[in-house]
Amino acid sequence: MTAQQPDNNVARVALQALAAIFGGAQSLHTNSRDEALSLPTEESVRIALRTQQIIAYESGVTKTVDPLGGSYYVEHLTKTIEDDATDLLQQVEKLGGAKQAIESGFVHREIQNSAYALQKSVDEGRTVIVGVNKFTEGAEKPPEIQRIDPKLEQAQIDRLRRFREERDNMKVRSMLSQLEKSAKSEKKNLIPDILSAVRADCTLGEISDVLRSVYGEYRVRIAM
Repeated sequence: MTAQQPDNNVARVALQALAAIFGGAQSLHTNSRDEALSLPTEESVRIALRTQQIIAYESGVTKTVDPLGGSYYVEHLTKTIEDDATDLLQQVEKLGGAKQAIESGFVHREIQNSAYALQKSVDEGRTVIVGVNKFTEGAEKPPEIQRIDPKLEQAQIDRLRRFREERDNMKVRSMLSQLEKSAKSEKKNLIPDILSAVRADCTLGEISDVLRSVYGEYRVRIAM
């Protein structure tokens, strides 16, 4: 999605959804045209839904299991993606697994390098983004975007405050204490304790705070 000329995103989403179907996706989500700007408006959400429905009921792609019929080009692209993914997985294995790959900064660097390469290609004009680096217009009319009423934030804060006042806080403390104890045990499965904490009306923030207090917060380490 692009913030520039957001109506173009309708066409982009239609192509992306169709590509997913050609690839054999069993379910998909279509983004709304204004999601690069804000939460989508109701009209944008409706258009995104209609995009799926037009593909499903008007395009004919649902009449056969494989609309592209084993196209050489599609198979070639699939093989290319598979080879690249296999190469990445092998690099991760050499680093000692996913945990070590994340902690070493490898995963973050790969994402960063990919984003940089794409942006460089766009800036140099080798990759065309319609409405961004080609076919641009002068003064564009600002699109209508979804604006959330600030009163809703305060209403949610008040609702949370009442919720915390009315629950059994002794039970809450007990469940959070048990979760902390389990988190400090390296071989303990935390899911049962997390579920117990949720059932005791512990909030997501409180559960997360306990886990942060035990494990700390991840910080990306970038080696230059």
